[in-house]
Amino acid sequence: MIDLNTLKLKVKEQLPTKRYDHTLGVVTTSIELANRYQAPVESVQIAALLHDIAKYVPNDRLKELLEQANETQYLTYSPLVWHAPAGAIVAKKDYQIEDLEILNAIKYHTTGKAAMTTLEKIVFLADYIEPGRSQPGVERIRQLATEDLNVAVAQTLSDTVAYLGAKGNGDIHPDTLAAYEYYRQYL
Repeated sequence: MIDLNTLKLKVKEQLPTKRYDHTLGVVTTSIELANRYQAPVESVQIAALLHDIAKYVPNDRLKELLEQANETQYLTYSPLVWHAPAGAIVAKKDYQIEDLEILNAIKYHTTGKAAMTTLEKIVFLADYIEPGRSQPGVERIRQLATEDLNVAVAQTLSDTVAYLGAKGNGDIHPDTLAAYEYYRQYL
C-alpha cells in the first residue's frame, strides 16, 4: 500500500510551488469526482498526485524516456504532451506504481483517449477544471462535471479541439482527436 503523505512529500520536492498547488487542486477535484462517480478514491489520489511528475523534466530527458519505453509516437507531436506519457514511465520506475489504470490516467491526462475508464476521465477532467484554472468555458464544464462525467469530458474535448484548431498549428494529437470523436456523442 502506498503512503499518500509520503507520496505528497516526494511530489512536492519535484515540482515548483505553483505546479504543486495545481497538483493539489487536481487531487481535491479528483476526490470530489471519485466520490460522485464511484471511483476508487486512493487510485484517483495517486494518479492525480503523479499526473504532472514529469512536467519539469527537460525535453531531451523526456525524449530519452519515451525512446527507452518505445513510446516514440509522441515525439512527432508537441513537446507539451510529452510529460504525460513520460510521467507514467516515471511513476512506474521511480514511484513503483504498477496499477495500469493509474498509469494510464497519468499517460492520457493531457490528450485523453477514446473509451477512457472512469479513473482516466476523472484525472483528465480534474486537470482541466481544478480551482486554479480560469480558461474560457471552465465554469460551464465544472457545472457539467457535477451532472454527467461523459458530457463534461465531451465538452472539455470539444473546447480543446476548437482551441488547438484555432491556433492553426495542425498538431492535434491523434489520441485527442480519437477521444473527441468518441465522446462527442454526449454533446
